[in-house]
Amino acid sequence: MKLPPLYPGTLVKRYKRFLADVCLADGTMVTAHCPNSGSMRGCNLPGSPVLLSVADNIKRKYKHTWELIQVSGFWVGINTGYPNKLVKEAIENGTIKELQGYETILSEVPYGANSRVDLLLKGKAGLCYVEVKNVTLVENDMALFPDAVTTRGQKHLRELAQMVTEGHRAVIFFVVQRPDGSAVAPADAIDPTYGRLLRQVSRHGVEPLAYRAVVSPQEIYLSNSLPVTL
Repeated sequence: MKLPPLYPGTLVKRYKRFLADVCLADGTMVTAHCPNSGSMRGCNLPGSPVLLSVADNIKRKYKHTWELIQVSGFWVGINTGYPNKLVKEAIENGTIKELQGYETILSEVPYGANSRVDLLLKGKAGLCYVEVKNVTLVENDMALFPDAVTTRGQKHLRELAQMVTEGHRAVIFFVVQRPDGSAVAPADAIDPTYGRLLRQVSRHGVEPLAYRAVVSPQEIYLSNSLPVTL
């Protein structure tokens, strides 16, 4: 997935979940939209280099969007609007071997209790429901999800398990938008309920998959699978 032109700056602070103050390279201070509702633990240190995109829509209150942050010398993708697109692209180009053999990929299809599944795959083998999660937290060489308590994420796990009960395939897919972390695991210290549910639904038949994304100022794409440690 190609990124729009990005502009360098320095993070001053992130606040109110969806806002960040950034000092641009020319010294201008701007307030940027932060497309990430999590805590962004480990990815919100003031003084860090960041990259912003600029929207063409003149009606937007904040024309800048925070896209990447530099952590330990490498870029991390913080935009949670991208993982669904990355997974769809990687299915279509054959990168994700586990999700091949489906003729149709639909996005944001209603299911469960007033929810919309990120991707619904249709083929001769039946239906496959795919929920996609963005992972930006890494501690002790382990990529962890979530980075904050997520009742919405817990609900998604229960709904995926229900799809398995109804005879369909269901996948919880973790996209790690950074180059470190040798495996993915539930962040039990942050949301123990999510970790418990993830293990429970995995035993029930929900398939946990994880892939690493290669992140650069020019593009982001999925490259290789990672083990999921439960």
